[in-house]
Amino acid sequence: MRGIAGIGDKVWNDSLAMTVGAIGTTDFAPALIAALTHVAPFNYSVIFAYCNSARPLDLFDTFPPAKRRVFVDDYQAGPYLLDPVFIAKPEAWGPGPHRVADLAPDRFPQSQYFRSYYVQTGLSEEIAFFAPINRETRVVISLMRDAARLPPFAARERKRLSSVAPFVAAASVQNWKDIEGRFSGRARGRKIEETERILASAFRRFGEGRLTGREAEVVELVLKGNSSEAIGKRLGIATGTVRIHRKNIYMKLAISSQGELFSRFVASIPRGLAPEE
Repeated sequence: MRGIAGIGDKVWNDSLAMTVGAIGTTDFAPALIAALTHVAPFNYSVIFAYCNSARPLDLFDTFPPAKRRVFVDDYQAGPYLLDPVFIAKPEAWGPGPHRVADLAPDRFPQSQYFRSYYVQTGLSEEIAFFAPINRETRVVISLMRDAARLPPFAARERKRLSSVAPFVAAASVQNWKDIEGRFSGRARGRKIEETERILASAFRRFGEGRLTGREAEVVELVLKGNSSEAIGKRLGIATGTVRIHRKNIYMKLAISSQGELFSRFVASIPRGLAPEE
Protein backbone atom coordinates (compact mmCIF):
# COMPACT_ATOMS: atom_id res chain seq x y z
CA MET A 1 0.00 0.00 0.00
CA ARG A 2 1.45 3.38 -0.95
CA GLY A 3 1.95 6.17 1.55
CA ILE A 4 -0.79 8.77 1.83
CA ALA A 5 0.32 12.16 0.55
CA GLY A 6 -1.01 15.54 1.50
CA ILE A 7 -2.84 17.27 -1.33
CA GLY A 8 -0.20 19.63 -2.70
CA ASP A 9 2.74 17.50 -1.56
CA LYS A 10 5.44 16.73 -4.11
CA VAL A 11 4.42 13.08 -4.44
CA TRP A 12 0.83 14.14 -5.20
CA ASN A 13 1.94 16.87 -7.59
CA ASP A 14 4.18 14.41 -9.43
CA SER A 15 1.38 11.84 -9.75
CA LEU A 16 -0.97 14.59 -10.91
CA ALA A 17 1.49 15.64 -13.60
CA MET A 18 1.90 12.03 -14.76
CA THR A 19 -1.88 11.63 -15.00
CA VAL A 20 -2.36 14.81 -17.00
CA GLY A 21 0.54 13.91 -19.27
CA ALA A 22 -1.01 10.51 -19.96
CA ILE A 23 -4.38 11.86 -21.15
CA GLY A 24 -5.19 10.36 -24.53
CA THR A 25 -2.86 7.38 -24.05
CA THR A 26 -3.22 3.86 -22.64
CA ASP A 27 -1.20 5.00 -19.63
CA PHE A 28 -3.96 7.30 -18.38
CA ALA A 29 -6.05 4.82 -16.37
CA PRO A 30 -3.14 3.24 -14.46
CA ALA A 31 -1.69 6.72 -13.82
CA LEU A 32 -5.02 7.97 -12.46
CA ILE A 33 -5.45 4.99 -10.15
CA ALA A 34 -1.83 5.27 -8.99
CA ALA A 35 -2.46 8.93 -8.14
CA LEU A 36 -5.55 8.05 -6.11
CA THR A 37 -3.56 5.58 -4.00
CA HIS A 38 -1.82 8.64 -2.55
CA VAL A 39 -5.17 10.09 -1.43
CA ALA A 40 -6.71 7.09 0.38
CA PRO A 41 -5.85 3.38 0.51
CA PHE A 42 -7.97 0.82 -1.35
CA ASN A 43 -7.52 -2.76 -2.54
CA TYR A 44 -9.10 -2.85 -6.00
CA SER A 45 -10.22 -0.44 -8.66
CA VAL A 46 -12.27 -0.71 -11.82
CA ILE A 47 -13.27 1.78 -14.48
CA PHE A 48 -16.46 1.05 -16.43
CA ALA A 49 -18.04 3.02 -19.25
CA TYR A 50 -21.85 2.97 -19.43
CA CYS A 51 -23.96 3.94 -22.42
CA ASN A 52 -27.71 3.61 -22.00
CA SER A 53 -28.64 -0.07 -21.59
CA ALA A 54 -25.55 -1.51 -23.30
CA ARG A 55 -23.31 -3.88 -21.41
CA PRO A 56 -20.71 -1.74 -19.64
CA LEU A 57 -17.18 -1.65 -21.01
CA ASP A 58 -14.34 -2.59 -18.66
CA LEU A 59 -11.82 0.15 -19.43
CA PHE A 60 -9.36 -0.78 -16.69
CA ASP A 61 -9.22 -2.87 -13.53
CA THR A 62 -6.73 -4.13 -10.97
CA PHE A 63 -8.43 -7.43 -10.11
CA PRO A 64 -6.59 -10.75 -9.87
CA PRO A 65 -8.16 -13.38 -12.21
CA ALA A 66 -10.48 -14.99 -9.63
CA LYS A 67 -11.84 -11.62 -8.51
CA ARG A 68 -12.18 -10.43 -12.09
CA ARG A 69 -14.62 -13.24 -12.84
CA VAL A 70 -16.97 -11.86 -10.19
CA PHE A 71 -16.40 -8.12 -10.60
CA VAL A 72 -16.29 -8.02 -14.40
CA ASP A 73 -17.43 -11.21 -16.17
CA ASP A 74 -20.37 -12.02 -13.88
CA TYR A 75 -21.31 -8.35 -13.58
CA GLN A 76 -21.46 -7.81 -17.34
CA ALA A 77 -23.67 -10.89 -17.73
CA GLY A 78 -26.66 -9.08 -16.21
CA PRO A 79 -26.31 -7.93 -12.58
CA TYR A 80 -25.22 -4.48 -13.77
CA LEU A 81 -28.88 -3.81 -14.63
CA LEU A 82 -29.60 -3.72 -10.89
CA ASP A 83 -26.45 -1.86 -9.87
CA PRO A 84 -27.27 1.48 -8.16
CA VAL A 85 -24.42 3.01 -10.18
CA PHE A 86 -26.12 1.93 -13.44
CA ILE A 87 -29.62 2.90 -12.29
CA ALA A 88 -28.59 6.39 -11.07
CA LYS A 89 -30.30 9.20 -12.99
CA PRO A 90 -28.18 11.80 -14.86
CA GLU A 91 -28.94 14.42 -12.21
CA ALA A 92 -27.04 12.21 -9.73
CA TRP A 93 -23.93 12.01 -11.91
CA GLY A 94 -21.94 14.60 -9.95
CA PRO A 95 -18.19 13.87 -9.57
CA GLY A 96 -18.64 12.31 -6.14
CA PRO A 97 -17.22 10.33 -4.58
CA HIS A 98 -20.50 8.44 -4.20
CA ARG A 99 -20.93 5.59 -1.75
CA VAL A 100 -22.73 2.87 -3.67
CA ALA A 101 -25.01 2.20 -0.70
CA ASP A 102 -26.10 5.87 -0.78
CA LEU A 103 -27.13 5.60 -4.44
CA ALA A 104 -29.32 2.57 -3.68
CA PRO A 105 -32.97 2.42 -2.54
CA ASP A 106 -33.90 2.32 1.14
CA ARG A 107 -32.58 -1.15 2.00
CA PHE A 108 -29.50 -1.86 -0.08
CA PRO A 109 -28.28 -4.78 2.14
CA GLN A 110 -31.68 -6.45 1.65
CA SER A 111 -31.70 -5.95 -2.12
CA GLN A 112 -31.24 -8.95 -4.38
CA TYR A 113 -28.37 -7.21 -6.15
CA PHE A 114 -26.60 -7.08 -2.78
CA ARG A 115 -27.59 -10.50 -1.45
CA SER A 116 -27.21 -12.50 -4.65
CA TYR A 117 -24.33 -10.71 -6.35
CA TYR A 118 -22.69 -7.93 -4.36
CA VAL A 119 -22.10 -10.08 -1.28
CA GLN A 120 -19.88 -12.35 -3.42
CA THR A 121 -17.46 -9.47 -3.88
CA GLY A 122 -16.44 -9.51 -0.22
CA LEU A 123 -16.19 -5.72 -0.11
CA SER A 124 -16.45 -3.57 2.98
CA GLU A 125 -17.23 -0.58 0.78
CA GLU A 126 -17.16 0.77 -2.76
CA ILE A 127 -17.10 4.42 -3.71
CA ALA A 128 -17.41 5.81 -7.21
CA PHE A 129 -16.43 8.92 -9.14
CA PHE A 130 -18.73 9.83 -12.05
CA ALA A 131 -17.40 11.41 -15.24
CA PRO A 132 -20.41 12.22 -17.50
CA ILE A 133 -19.54 12.31 -21.20
CA ASN A 134 -23.10 13.28 -22.16
CA ARG A 135 -26.63 12.43 -20.97
CA GLU A 136 -26.38 8.90 -22.33
CA THR A 137 -22.78 8.02 -21.51
CA ARG A 138 -20.62 8.21 -18.40
CA VAL A 139 -17.39 6.75 -17.11
CA VAL A 140 -17.37 5.51 -13.51
CA ILE A 141 -14.17 5.07 -11.53
CA SER A 142 -14.73 2.75 -8.55
CA LEU A 143 -12.40 2.28 -5.59
CA MET A 144 -13.03 -0.83 -3.50
CA ARG A 145 -12.01 -2.12 -0.11
CA ASP A 146 -11.78 -5.83 0.68
CA ALA A 147 -13.60 -6.49 3.97
CA ALA A 148 -10.84 -8.86 5.09
CA ARG A 149 -8.17 -6.19 4.65
CA LEU A 150 -9.60 -2.70 5.11
CA PRO A 151 -12.65 -1.18 6.88
CA PRO A 152 -15.09 1.13 5.08
CA PHE A 153 -13.76 4.54 4.07
CA ALA A 154 -13.63 6.93 7.04
CA ALA A 155 -15.20 10.38 6.85
CA ARG A 156 -11.78 12.05 6.62
CA GLU A 157 -10.83 9.75 3.72
CA ARG A 158 -14.04 10.52 1.85
CA LYS A 159 -13.34 14.21 2.41
CA ARG A 160 -9.87 13.85 0.87
CA LEU A 161 -11.28 11.94 -2.08
CA SER A 162 -14.00 14.55 -2.48
CA SER A 163 -11.35 17.27 -2.76
CA VAL A 164 -9.83 15.59 -5.83
CA ALA A 165 -13.14 14.53 -7.42
CA PRO A 166 -13.36 17.53 -9.80
CA PHE A 167 -9.92 16.68 -11.17
CA VAL A 168 -10.77 12.97 -11.52
CA ALA A 169 -13.96 13.80 -13.42
CA ALA A 170 -12.44 16.46 -15.67
CA ALA A 171 -9.38 14.40 -16.59
CA SER A 172 -11.51 11.31 -17.22
CA VAL A 173 -13.93 13.19 -19.46
CA GLN A 174 -11.02 14.55 -21.47
CA ASN A 175 -9.40 11.12 -21.79
CA TRP A 176 -12.58 9.22 -22.69
CA LYS A 177 -14.45 11.96 -24.57
CA ASP A 178 -14.84 9.63 -27.58
CA ILE A 179 -15.72 6.48 -25.62
CA GLU A 180 -19.30 6.48 -26.94
CA GLY A 181 -17.93 5.35 -30.29
CA ARG A 182 -16.90 2.01 -28.78
CA PHE A 183 -20.52 1.08 -28.09
CA SER A 184 -22.85 -0.34 -30.72
CA GLY A 185 -24.83 2.02 -32.91
CA ARG A 186 -28.03 0.83 -31.27
CA ALA A 187 -26.76 1.75 -27.82
CA ARG A 188 -25.48 5.17 -28.94
CA GLY A 189 -28.75 6.03 -30.63
CA ARG A 190 -30.87 5.40 -27.59
CA LYS A 191 -32.09 8.23 -25.42
CA ILE A 192 -32.57 8.01 -21.67
CA GLU A 193 -36.31 7.53 -22.09
CA GLU A 194 -35.83 4.63 -24.51
CA THR A 195 -33.31 2.99 -22.22
CA GLU A 196 -35.78 3.18 -19.34
CA ARG A 197 -38.43 1.66 -21.60
CA ILE A 198 -36.11 -1.19 -22.57
CA LEU A 199 -35.28 -1.96 -18.96
CA ALA A 200 -38.94 -1.79 -18.00
CA SER A 201 -39.61 -4.25 -20.82
CA ALA A 202 -37.01 -6.64 -19.40
CA PHE A 203 -38.80 -6.65 -16.08
CA ARG A 204 -42.23 -6.91 -17.72
CA ARG A 205 -41.15 -9.88 -19.87
CA PHE A 206 -39.83 -11.67 -16.81
CA GLY A 207 -42.50 -14.15 -15.79
CA GLU A 208 -44.66 -13.17 -18.77
CA GLY A 209 -47.74 -15.35 -18.95
CA ARG A 210 -47.40 -16.31 -15.30
CA LEU A 211 -47.28 -13.03 -13.39
CA THR A 212 -49.85 -10.24 -13.39
CA GLY A 213 -48.83 -6.71 -14.28
CA ARG A 214 -48.86 -5.69 -10.62
CA GLU A 215 -46.75 -8.71 -9.66
CA ALA A 216 -44.22 -7.77 -12.35
CA GLU A 217 -44.04 -4.28 -10.83
CA VAL A 218 -43.40 -5.79 -7.41
CA VAL A 219 -40.63 -8.01 -8.81
CA GLU A 220 -38.89 -4.99 -10.35
CA LEU A 221 -39.02 -2.98 -7.14
CA VAL A 222 -37.90 -5.93 -5.00
CA LEU A 223 -34.93 -6.63 -7.25
CA LYS A 224 -33.94 -2.96 -7.17
CA GLY A 225 -33.69 -3.14 -3.38
CA ASN A 226 -36.95 -1.61 -2.16
CA SER A 227 -38.49 -2.86 1.08
CA SER A 228 -42.12 -4.03 1.24
CA GLU A 229 -42.96 -0.76 2.99
CA ALA A 230 -41.33 1.32 0.24
CA ILE A 231 -43.02 -0.75 -2.47
CA GLY A 232 -46.39 -0.23 -0.82
CA LYS A 233 -45.89 3.54 -0.76
CA ARG A 234 -44.66 3.55 -4.36
CA LEU A 235 -47.63 1.53 -5.64
CA GLY A 236 -50.23 2.97 -3.27
CA ILE A 237 -51.05 -0.36 -1.65
CA ALA A 238 -50.76 -1.78 1.87
CA THR A 239 -47.55 -3.44 3.02
CA GLY A 240 -49.53 -6.61 3.71
CA THR A 241 -50.75 -6.62 0.11
CA VAL A 242 -47.15 -6.38 -1.10
CA ARG A 243 -46.25 -9.42 1.00
CA ILE A 244 -49.16 -11.35 -0.51
CA HIS A 245 -47.96 -10.43 -4.00
CA ARG A 246 -44.46 -11.66 -3.13
CA LYS A 247 -45.84 -14.95 -1.83
CA ASN A 248 -47.86 -15.43 -5.02
CA ILE A 249 -44.82 -14.58 -7.17
CA TYR A 250 -42.77 -17.28 -5.47
CA MET A 251 -45.55 -19.80 -5.92
CA LYS A 252 -46.10 -19.01 -9.61
CA LEU A 253 -42.38 -19.14 -10.40
CA ALA A 254 -41.86 -22.28 -8.29
CA ILE A 255 -39.09 -20.67 -6.26
CA SER A 256 -38.51 -20.39 -2.54
CA SER A 257 -36.00 -17.58 -2.09
CA GLN A 258 -35.19 -14.09 -3.26
CA GLY A 259 -31.83 -15.40 -4.43
CA GLU A 260 -33.63 -17.69 -6.87
CA LEU A 261 -35.71 -14.74 -8.04
CA PHE A 262 -32.56 -12.76 -8.81
CA SER A 263 -30.95 -15.70 -10.63
CA ARG A 264 -34.08 -16.29 -12.70
CA PHE A 265 -34.23 -12.64 -13.72
CA VAL A 266 -30.57 -12.47 -14.77
CA ALA A 267 -30.93 -15.72 -16.75
CA SER A 268 -34.01 -14.36 -18.53
CA ILE A 269 -32.41 -11.20 -19.90
CA PRO A 270 -32.34 -11.45 -23.72
CA ARG A 271 -28.99 -10.43 -25.19
CA GLY A 272 -30.83 -7.97 -27.40
CA LEU A 273 -31.78 -5.90 -24.39
CA ALA A 274 -28.11 -5.31 -23.65
CA PRO A 275 -26.41 -4.77 -27.00
CA GLU A 276 -22.97 -6.03 -27.80
CA GLU A 277 -20.10 -3.60 -27.54
